[in-house]
Order: sequence, then C-alpha cells, then structure tokens
Amino acid sequence: MSAESMELRWFRSQFSAVVHLYRDGQDQYGKQMPEYRGRTELLKDNITDGRVSLRIRDIRPSDDGQYKCFFQSGVSYEEALLELQVAGLGSDPAISVEGHQDGGIRVVCRSSGWFPEPKVLWRDLQGQLLPSASVNISQEANGLFQTEAAIVLTEESNRKVSCCVRNPRLNQERESAISIAELFFPRLNPWMVALSVILALLAVLIPLASYCFWKQHRAKEKLQIELRWRLAQTYAVDVTLDPDTAQCNVILSEDRKSVKHGDTRQDLPDTPERFDTCVIVLGAEGFTGGRRYWEVEVGDKTRWTLGVCRESVSRKGWITCTPENGYWTIWLKGGRFEALTSSPTPLPVSVRPRRVGIFLDYEAGEVSFYNVTDRSQLFTFTDTFSGTLHPYLHPGVNDEGENAAPLIICPVPAQAGGNLCP
Repeated sequence: MSAESMELRWFRSQFSAVVHLYRDGQDQYGKQMPEYRGRTELLKDNITDGRVSLRIRDIRPSDDGQYKCFFQSGVSYEEALLELQVAGLGSDPAISVEGHQDGGIRVVCRSSGWFPEPKVLWRDLQGQLLPSASVNISQEANGLFQTEAAIVLTEESNRKVSCCVRNPRLNQERESAISIAELFFPRLNPWMVALSVILALLAVLIPLASYCFWKQHRAKEKLQIELRWRLAQTYAVDVTLDPDTAQCNVILSEDRKSVKHGDTRQDLPDTPERFDTCVIVLGAEGFTGGRRYWEVEVGDKTRWTLGVCRESVSRKGWITCTPENGYWTIWLKGGRFEALTSSPTPLPVSVRPRRVGIFLDYEAGEVSFYNVTDRSQLFTFTDTFSGTLHPYLHPGVNDEGENAAPLIICPVPAQAGGNLCP
C-alpha cells in the first residue's frame, strides 16, 4: 500500500536515535542525530507501492551496525531490521628494515586505512606462515585501523618474506615482499663489525643529509609560494554577493559582504537565478577574463565551501561540485579539507586556515586557493575556462547543528599588508 501519508523512521539502537525521519509528507531533518545531518536522503520513487530506500553519503566506520526501518499508519505499524557492514581496504604494506635484534634482522610491516580490524600474516617464499615477533593494531581518530607487525629474520631462516594484511569482511588482502642479502646478517668477524659500523654511520648521515636538503628545498618552496600569493593579492577585486542567487535559507548582511545559514526558509521568489535546494550564494561580479583575487574569512567554522563556478550551472535540485559540472571549489567537511575534483582530493593542512584567498587566472586556466593564516598554498585547479565565472560560497552549518557563523568577504589592501576583517 502507499506510504505517502505514513511515518517512516530509520533509527539505530533506540527509537529516538533517528537516522532519517519522514512524517506529514516531508523529511524531518531537525530530528536527526547530529552525525547523520546532511548525509542522508530518502528515495521515494516507489513510496506509493510501500517501498522506500535510504541513501547514506560519506560513509564512516561509525555507520557500521544495525538499522531499523519503521512504518506507522494510525495505530498500526511494522518494522524491519538490517545489518549495514562497512569495509575499507587499506594501503599496501610498507616494509622497512630496522636494525639487528637477537642475532637477526628486525623487519617491520606497516599499513593503514583498514576497517574492520584486519589480520596480519608473514609468509616465506613457499607461502608457509611465519611467527611474528610483535603485532600492534590500533584504531585511528577517523575510526580506521592501522597495523604494525614485526618479524626477526636470521641467516638460517628464510631471507625473503612477504607481509600480508587481510580484510576478513571483504576476504581481500594487500601484500608486499622483501629480500635481504646474506651480507647484512650479523657475524662475529672484524669485517662484519666494520660493515655494521659503516652501515650505522650511513643510516645516520644519509637521513641527516636528506633532511638538510629537504629543509632547504622546503624553505625555497615556501618562499616561492608566498611570493606567488603576494603577487595574486595585487589583483584584488571588490566582491559582493548577489541576493538574487541566494537559496531561501541564506541570510546576507546589508552590505552583501557576509553570508550565513538561517534556521527558517525565507519567502523569496523562485527565479531561474536562485538556487532552490543547496545553501549557495554567488558573487554579483562575473569574470570573463583577466586575473582576480579575493579573500574570505572562515574563522572557526566546521563546514564551508569556497571557489568559483560557471554562470550557466544548474541551480535547481542537489548539486555535485566538480570541474566537469562547472565548479572549482574546496571545502571543509567532517574535519577534512578536500579539493572537490572528480574524486575528492585530500588537502594536507598543517595550520588551520581562518581566512582563505582565492585567485582566478582566467587565461591560464587556474584557480588557486591560499591559506592566508600561514601564507601557504592549499590547492590549484588547472582547466580551460569558457563563459562567465562567479565567486561561489556555501556557508554550511556546524556539525552540532547550530547556526554557523558567517562567511565574510574581506577587503584586501593595495599594499597587501594583511588587514583584519571588520
């Protein structure tokens, strides 16, 4: 029978632990647990036949476990139980030699990004299992598991071994092998002692020399990035926000320089220019060439998306921000900084940005993002542009569900002297 007028509830262990709720013909997002907000969608194509599906985006290890689907109409109800199994195939094992131990050579195998907890095995050349000297499996902050397993190889035992890390849920594994030459095994003769001393010295000097070279290279690279950022600032433009494009939950300041997410939808006309679903607003200024630079204060916000997009992008329904769809953006979401390429690219951020600079070089086909806080470069898109491009802002909401602080477009002084936002 049709479930259009029923209450449909997906929940975890308790009835109140709501993953998704549909009631009175509408999705009730305000009832969700904070960890599922913005990640669920009820697929209602077959709701008139009494069938609905739940889509969960950005799967996390914490999503693993049991879910209940609950239908209620009047005084009658039905429910069903299902088990969602999350699995992650981690990285290829990295094998390293870490010195001598107990008359042999200590070899360590490391791998990360597994879920659930994996199994670690050592094998010899014939595929026979070898005992591990130690195995340490720990869970990272993101819920994934990392492994560190050690084995001590002696000259009498097999000198070629492989480390295998297996996901028991997927029944898949990743494997790496290492072969150690005979001369590296310890022997009680002067030549071996001398060789051990030389190897120890090389083990110290080579990393030290590499570190010095790397440090010098990093300093030079950092200076070049800062010079490019300083040059980009000389192309600063005055960006204001276009209220005609703002989705109905978007609240703009009177000067159209800041934007935040509001609790309630405003009664605004549904024009072709306005985004109707995603909380987005575009800059009023359109760029068809040249170089442009502007800065946005993000502060301590836990969610935001910034960048540029084509004027011709679709503004109705759910939007996927990729260059193929006309969006060149980066975001902070779920504690992760990512560039929204065809498949999101993680961004290594050492200092959390409180202000982000965006530099558009239209003819060169580049959109660069800078961490103004530590003067580092976050990411650069390279593409071929056509048509008019506009600044793109998505203010997002905090993970706790409270209204997010505003995104603020900051003035950039002509001398690029690092002014503060008002």
